[in-house]
Amino acid sequence: MRTPPIVTLPEWEAARERLLVREKEMTRARDALAAERRRMPWLPVEKDYSFETRNGEATLLDLFEGRRQLIVYRAFFEPGVFGWPDHACRGCSLVADQVAHPAHLNARDTTLAFVSRAPQSDIERLKTRMSWPVIPWHTITDDFDKDFNVDEWHGTNAFIRDGNQIYRTYFINNRGDEAMGSTWSYLDITALGRQEEWEDSPQDYPQTRPYEWWNWHDEYSDAEVSEGWLAKIAESGAITPASQPTPDKDKKDDAGQPGCRCSD
Repeated sequence: MRTPPIVTLPEWEAARERLLVREKEMTRARDALAAERRRMPWLPVEKDYSFETRNGEATLLDLFEGRRQLIVYRAFFEPGVFGWPDHACRGCSLVADQVAHPAHLNARDTTLAFVSRAPQSDIERLKTRMSWPVIPWHTITDDFDKDFNVDEWHGTNAFIRDGNQIYRTYFINNRGDEAMGSTWSYLDITALGRQEEWEDSPQDYPQTRPYEWWNWHDEYSDAEVSEGWLAKIAESGAITPASQPTPDKDKKDDAGQPGCRCSD
């Protein structure tokens, strides 16, 4: 293998700083792209769709679980897929392995769901074997996959609802799915985004201050923990009652968010 040059620490740091300029440009470009997604037109979903869930039959509206947004990944686990019946598609399994705890998405009024054509008994067996217990994973029973461009290949659809009316807001597939898994990557493809005040979003979109909604995934309902966290970030200087960080403040990082010091 032909390796890069071997250098001193100052030379290495100089090389990293040069590359960091381009990385920051990429971060800003990614934020700008997410802002464009939040301005995408919405496509009404006119058909009714039915799924089998671990709790019985459900509609697409039911999959929102009462939240405003829904992200649906079409995973291939069914007869005819390589690995059946012991495993799902290797690529889809890699995606599932990367998924962060859904509680963080839920805290942003967003539900994540996987859907496949395998029966629920097989899906539950697979989730147990592969240690994916927290991913809601449902069975497609109609033309949902065909209608949303995921009948022959994986893909991720984003939806939003206004009351009972559902709209399709975005879709990614192919290499776009490679980046999925983190809370941030999922939120960045939704119509409402991360819902933090530093974001460039249309007027009156729901937004809160950075950090204040973050919590441990098992304690989002614990008000005392949330109050303690607000006190901690105020103490760190990341957020103060009198000064709300914005994307043009010096203390922000290059994702647009203010710096955070969380250690004791």
